[in-house]
Amino acid sequence: MAIFGLILAGGAGRRMGGADKALLRLAGRPLVAHAIERLAPQVNRLAISANGDPARLDFTGLPVLGDAAAGRGPLEGVLAGLRWAQAGGATALMTVAVDSPLFPTDLVARLTAAGAPAMARSDDRDHPTFTLWPVSAAPEIEEWLDAGERRLMTLMDRIGAHAVDLPAGSITNLNTPEDLARAEAALR
Repeated sequence: MAIFGLILAGGAGRRMGGADKALLRLAGRPLVAHAIERLAPQVNRLAISANGDPARLDFTGLPVLGDAAAGRGPLEGVLAGLRWAQAGGATALMTVAVDSPLFPTDLVARLTAAGAPAMARSDDRDHPTFTLWPVSAAPEIEEWLDAGERRLMTLMDRIGAHAVDLPAGSITNLNTPEDLARAEAALR
């Protein structure tokens, strides 16, 4: 089974004062670098979903996939990733959020064991941006978006995604400057 990976880095970063989260520094490196380090060994190929000037991510050496339609949230990035993965011959796409870069190094193996679609759950909370998607889900996601839907959890129910429990603290969202400061302190 060929599994490609996609780092979702298209958020507006409102709670970070509008900062580009992919470029925020944690332990001296951009968040996207941490996500790449963790996800790259787990997948066959890797790309980044991000809008704006893709040149800002040239240092990663990865393809940057922009949204085909603006304002449709992370699912638009997932759809672009699924199309990219399918064109490359993948059977599944693992998505992760750039603002939660310290996810488990065996995440793909854990979700693959459950079978796609499978999403991560940690600390009694579902994390739908951390999902193993079958590439065959692209038409349904496109239909969902075209109907004006954006809710990830509702889509997860609709496509029958399995929730896979991970150890406590496996996925920590860095949404605010305070979250980033806590993660920085924990890594020291």
